[in-house]
Amino acid sequence: MAGPIANKAGPRIAATVAALLLVWPMARGDNGSNPGGKIKLAAREISLGKLWGTTIIRSVAASPCNRHVAWMGKHRKKLSIFVGGAKGKEYDGILSPGIVFSPVGGRVAYGAIRGDKQLVVVDGTAGKEFEAIGQGSIVWSANGKAVAYAGQRQNKWRVVAGSAEGKAYDSVTGLVLGPDGRRSAYLAARGKKWLAVVGGVEGKEYDSVGRPVFSAGGRRVAYSAQRGKGYMVVADGAEGKAYDGIGQPGPIFSPNGKRLAYFAQQGDKQLVVVDGNEGKAYDAIMPWSIAFSPDGKRPAGDVPGGRVAYVAAIGEKWLAVVDGKEGKKYDGIGEGRIVFSADGKRVLYGAILGKRQMVVVDGAAGKTYDAIGRTRGFSPDGKRVAYAARRGKKWVAVVNGAEGKEYDGIGEGTPIFSPDGKRVAYAAQRGKKHVVVVDGAEVGEYDGIGGGMVFCGRGNRAAFIAARGKKWVVVVDGAAGKEYDGFIRGSRLVRQGPASLHALMLRDLEIFRVEISITEP
Repeated sequence: MAGPIANKAGPRIAATVAALLLVWPMARGDNGSNPGGKIKLAAREISLGKLWGTTIIRSVAASPCNRHVAWMGKHRKKLSIFVGGAKGKEYDGILSPGIVFSPVGGRVAYGAIRGDKQLVVVDGTAGKEFEAIGQGSIVWSANGKAVAYAGQRQNKWRVVAGSAEGKAYDSVTGLVLGPDGRRSAYLAARGKKWLAVVGGVEGKEYDSVGRPVFSAGGRRVAYSAQRGKGYMVVADGAEGKAYDGIGQPGPIFSPNGKRLAYFAQQGDKQLVVVDGNEGKAYDAIMPWSIAFSPDGKRPAGDVPGGRVAYVAAIGEKWLAVVDGKEGKKYDGIGEGRIVFSADGKRVLYGAILGKRQMVVVDGAAGKTYDAIGRTRGFSPDGKRVAYAARRGKKWVAVVNGAEGKEYDGIGEGTPIFSPDGKRVAYAAQRGKKHVVVVDGAEVGEYDGIGGGMVFCGRGNRAAFIAARGKKWVVVVDGAAGKEYDGFIRGSRLVRQGPASLHALMLRDLEIFRVEISITEP
């Protein structure tokens, strides 16, 4: 894991808000001005509402698209949800986990309590009342167009998708929606038996059933199931071979949905099953380690649906298995995570040998270090590799084997590559100061860096949010924008287009979506 660069608590604009919404600086830095004045930043502020004394600060949430915010407010023992500054209806309580944003579009759903009843509110409209709403059961489709949840009435549970209620069961769990929202899938109990319900159609009854998963296109669905002592995967309604167990996380579809993989227990051995074909048996398969190449790509193109890799054990040693070919044995494989390049041609992973760690690229082990950071990967064109590494107490960024300058820490989530793969940037810490390093050159010195990092503009310029004294600014290639009191915790800097960005910033307790345009010479 890369060295820490998180900021410690410092001065606050409002005691509670500062602590819960913002990442605060540790010490003063320079002015972050743009060397040479080569670019100019223009900001357009869109108010998303103002926080008041009645705001429950811990509830403030940013949407996944980073364009919307919502929070909970309390007034005379009543609770309400504010979306974009607009107050919703008051209720006796708001159910955990609180605000549930759609993946796109900024839509909001939440469970509420009214008297002795519970209901779900979607975009401000209250749904039917139930005796209870399933905790954590509110789910959105990937396109943000459909929402579903589980409700209890007369001691029976049913799934509500839109305004339509499904069949009543003794229990309902594991609810998911297909990407387009047209189909739901969930697990239902009838007496002591469990079954999967997909698109309203009941599957066979089993002793237990695992959470269903949809393929990316939503056409296929799979889940694990148990009947007696036998465990199997059911894909598109068809049962696979029975084993002594099915490993976590259960079945996994390739990105294009054409391939299906999982690992199974057979006696004292474990093996990976891909498209119904069993791989070699090993002493163990690392849970959650199965990975497909992006978009189902494969160099030779001889297997539709892409390459597959996983981490396996022989005795006390661990190795990566890619398309059935075993790599070298190590004492461990970092986080059990194997990374493919975007074109599917190259593979890398972290490895442990004794007390040393290294990155293995296409089977070749790199230089050894005391630790390797969790962020490691290929450039978009697959030609370069970057990661953070620690030697003693110092961290360096390693790009294609070449080490950068030593720092006290390298920021989590970095290094990153520009979209064309030609530039690389990362956040670093030196003492109490923070810098951004682009192609080996430091860009400014700041009191803190947060909100992620992106490349934008025709010149693939590095952009990030940085602290300057008690204020926070968006910085692009050294050019600083307007000052703010902070940015919303959990939000990030987002690239909107080739020469535009947006961020969720805070000034005088008012939240703004700040849209930044970049003018280049």
